[in-house]
Amino acid sequence: MKCILITGIGGDIAQGVATLVRAARPDARLIGSDLHDQHAGQLFVDECIVLPPAHAPGYAAALRAALANREVDLLMPIPEPEIRVMAAALGDSPPMRWVSPGPRVVAAGLDKYETVRALAVLGLPVPWTCAVDERLPPAYPCILKPRFGSGSRSVFLIEDETEARCFARKYPDAIFQELLQPATSEVTCAVYRTRDGRVITLQLLRRLVGGLTGWAQVIREDVIDRMCSTIAHGLDLAGSMNVQLRITAAGPRVFEINPRFSSTAVMRHLMGFTDVVWTLDELDGRAVNPTDVAPGRVAVRVQSSVILD
Repeated sequence: MKCILITGIGGDIAQGVATLVRAARPDARLIGSDLHDQHAGQLFVDECIVLPPAHAPGYAAALRAALANREVDLLMPIPEPEIRVMAAALGDSPPMRWVSPGPRVVAAGLDKYETVRALAVLGLPVPWTCAVDERLPPAYPCILKPRFGSGSRSVFLIEDETEARCFARKYPDAIFQELLQPATSEVTCAVYRTRDGRVITLQLLRRLVGGLTGWAQVIREDVIDRMCSTIAHGLDLAGSMNVQLRITAAGPRVFEINPRFSSTAVMRHLMGFTDVVWTLDELDGRAVNPTDVAPGRVAVRVQSSVILD
């Protein structure tokens, strides 16, 4: 690979991915794109460019021009809005390779209502979920969250019918969902399916700090491994995805699938789950040989600052 474009370079996920790509492919030219240039992306890539928002009419043309002008031969989309429109923007004959977990994972992951329906079809237990424009929640407390998008932004605890009606008016495209307890049992699962069909899973019991994983400890539950494998095979995963769940009194319940690399990409890379590198290796025709990550290992997120002269 001579030139790699990583989108959303102003964000933490893209910057983490760029760090790992730089270490794995030091000879490649890295380009980062974002909506503006007021971010730290320049510290992680050779060049930063500005692209319109993914929903803008000029996005497809601007993306194609950037790919052609810089002779990009691998595209790594990171923000979910860009993943949503990427296939349509590139058409049936993209000018280069691009990283995608596959159409079924993208469809199930980007639409949180569809996530639950896809899991149910695979025979997995799911939290009750309903669109706010369909009906009120069957039980309280519950949560309201965006139907599209990721992370903990715009997720609200709904205590009663009055709050449900109020928030439904303000967020008509959201969903109500069962409140899975306890919050201290949230697990983020890195899942990778190789080209020869092997499924590799890393389970991280985590604590969120500011909406991101601030602390994570490796655990290993057979039932979670089986659930992740069922999802990976059932949705024909190609490469990497992230599965979010909580271990409830009734067992693990998946509530979200992220069809992209995760904000824990660097954490899990340091532990030995190197899915970003595996992706590059398989694109280059190399075999993936994972190492076992022992339960009990702990990773934490650190912060830093840099002065730009």
